[in-house]
Amino acid sequence: MNKLYLLGLAASLALNTSFAGTYTPPAQGKDAFIDSLMSRMTLSEKIGQLRLISIGPEMTLAQIQNELAAGHIGATFNSVVPWDNRAMQDAALRSRLQIPMFFAYDVIHGQRTMFPISLGLAASWDVAAVARVGRVAGSEASADSLDMTYGPMVDIARDPRWGRTSEGFGEDTYLVSRMGEAMVHGFQGEDVSHADSIMSIVKHFALYGAVEGGRDYNVVDMSPQRMYNDYLPPYHAALKAGAGGVMVALNSINGVPATSNTWLMQDLLRKTWGFKGLTVSDHGAILELIKHGVAVDANDAARQAIKAGIDQSMNDQAYGVALPALIKAGKVPQGEVDSAVREVLSTKWDLGLFADPYRRIGKPENDPADINAENRLHREAARDVARRTLVLLKNANHVLPLKKQGTLAVIGPLGDSHTDMLGSWSAAGLPRQTVTLLDGIRTAVGDQAKVLYARGANITDDRNSIVFLNNIILDHTEVQPDPRTAQEMIDEALKVAASADVIIAAVGESRGMSHESASRTSLAIPNTQRQLITALRATGKPLVLVLMNGRPLSLERENQQADALLETWFAGTEGGNAIADVLFGDYNPSGKLPITFPRSVGQIPMYYNHPTIGRPVEPGKPGNYRSQYFDADTSPLYPFGYGLSYTQFSVSGVALSSTTLKGGGTLDASVMVSNTGTLAGETTVQLYLHDKTASMARPIKELKGFQKILLQPGEQRQVHFTVDENMLKFYNQQLQHVAEPGEFDVQIGLDSQDVQQASFNLL
Repeated sequence: MNKLYLLGLAASLALNTSFAGTYTPPAQGKDAFIDSLMSRMTLSEKIGQLRLISIGPEMTLAQIQNELAAGHIGATFNSVVPWDNRAMQDAALRSRLQIPMFFAYDVIHGQRTMFPISLGLAASWDVAAVARVGRVAGSEASADSLDMTYGPMVDIARDPRWGRTSEGFGEDTYLVSRMGEAMVHGFQGEDVSHADSIMSIVKHFALYGAVEGGRDYNVVDMSPQRMYNDYLPPYHAALKAGAGGVMVALNSINGVPATSNTWLMQDLLRKTWGFKGLTVSDHGAILELIKHGVAVDANDAARQAIKAGIDQSMNDQAYGVALPALIKAGKVPQGEVDSAVREVLSTKWDLGLFADPYRRIGKPENDPADINAENRLHREAARDVARRTLVLLKNANHVLPLKKQGTLAVIGPLGDSHTDMLGSWSAAGLPRQTVTLLDGIRTAVGDQAKVLYARGANITDDRNSIVFLNNIILDHTEVQPDPRTAQEMIDEALKVAASADVIIAAVGESRGMSHESASRTSLAIPNTQRQLITALRATGKPLVLVLMNGRPLSLERENQQADALLETWFAGTEGGNAIADVLFGDYNPSGKLPITFPRSVGQIPMYYNHPTIGRPVEPGKPGNYRSQYFDADTSPLYPFGYGLSYTQFSVSGVALSSTTLKGGGTLDASVMVSNTGTLAGETTVQLYLHDKTASMARPIKELKGFQKILLQPGEQRQVHFTVDENMLKFYNQQLQHVAEPGEFDVQIGLDSQDVQQASFNLL
């Protein structure tokens, strides 16, 4: 029985002492109500609204209830069962002013039904599918009595050593923006106040994905032009889509921590963007200003954070302890605290909590008999979305799809791992409810084929890594090494492989290797697994590698060894069934990479839309005195936007409706896409633009549109994109958002490199 359930049971047994008074919903409008409420609040009650506390070692459920009743806490996170949250809401309503609280959680790619990790969701290039994920996750989270999620994460990730690459939507500004918008709409539904919706708090504001060296919590040093052109737009897009708040990043920006960054939080967010929602610090980030070296002590840290515009303090004591004395000493104006309190109360109004504090908690008689019941999951949606995210990287001699016959060997440490299917930040998802690859294959073939299994290797045999990984998630052992020697495990795998017609090897990372604080210096598959792959290749049997990972891996050797490579990320609750659907051709893969796969870690940072330079490598010409690595190919192994299908597609040349574009006008760019193969299939047609001559060096190309289409064998379709002046704009050296006259290339294709091109002039 898990800890959350025991906490909930204790709370439910104490319901006889729960709130027994009456609660009167407000009769006034929002502004008048908040004005009236704040006029009656004491300073202690105001500061209480700025405290966001987690149940756990810092404070028990009983302590939180006492603090709530005293008006000293405004919200909690990490409590995910109705009876716990009902007990806390009861306590909040026993406070003098009966201000309800809200409940938050990190719902990133699902609540109980786990969908693929966010990087995988972006690989679908399917906005409707991502919105569906948000809607299912929002409905499940609200049914668990949650009001808010700290998601989506829209940090641009161009250094895959960063563990949190798994948590975002990849490297591209446009794609991340579109995916973030879709997730916000899904979480919040038609109206964020509805009982089946939760509020989206976009994170991490700002630039967190650009930490130096891909090392979590590290510094960010970046030019204003790169900020405005590449890294800031996804946050802005999510806020324009209606996200109710932002979680503030843990990194510093050009020397100033985001948590105390007045330019970021006030000048940009509030004044330039006009944002009026909630701002929340990351976990313990206010007190960390001391370790950043910009605050002398806790009082100074609290002063800087509240003046910068941090409304709620997540899980530290800074505001509760420091603010009363700071206000008394005149170091923090009362008005700055009032502004923060107003944002918290406004959020609670928008969530509908002043109208009904139990809107998402419900009544005790409606609590689920089994919080983890199977009928609370959305398996059909999970399977449908997961198979859209799988990317076929290689398929030599059409080894895939497999036939449901003969003997199949499933080998590898990830072949039957329930925990790893969940991926990072798996909310309330349970390992035992996942479908592993082995499960999915056995179900798919039934009695038509024989399925054998061998573990073959541990995820890693590095002791330090194992200790680290088993401390990633408390109260759960992430990695359980097999005590046998590496050779004994390989020998067992070879014995199984000898009896098989095809080998399906599940290799890659454990989910903990692609997680917060899990930065890596290598992108290689761990050596124990590489040894296994080499041994399996030596059998001469057809070898299919099923990759599970939360970041791009360097797969140059594996690409040579395998007959087929299928990127499956961490595919969620129904991952095993979804992967089997693709392996056996019951679903034709259509995923495309949302991030570049380098050949080696030495190429990082590698992203498709890098700025133009004076000495680029020219294919077919000597590389001397060119921007290149003399000891390796400079190109990526798999480019951004890449992904194969079981059918084949061709793209015609680009047809433009005009070779000139006037300011305020539009032009049409189109191609004919044909399915030249024998199977129906989906592909994503991608539009890229390149500003050939500008006042500053511009990217070699930028994604500006995409369309996912389904074509039957032999079918053709004209795909049109509308190009307008806004798509050509960028922030120049003066940070003016401009489109400069000149020549532009239009590129349309099936990935960032395989494109057809035409040109036009902006007049």
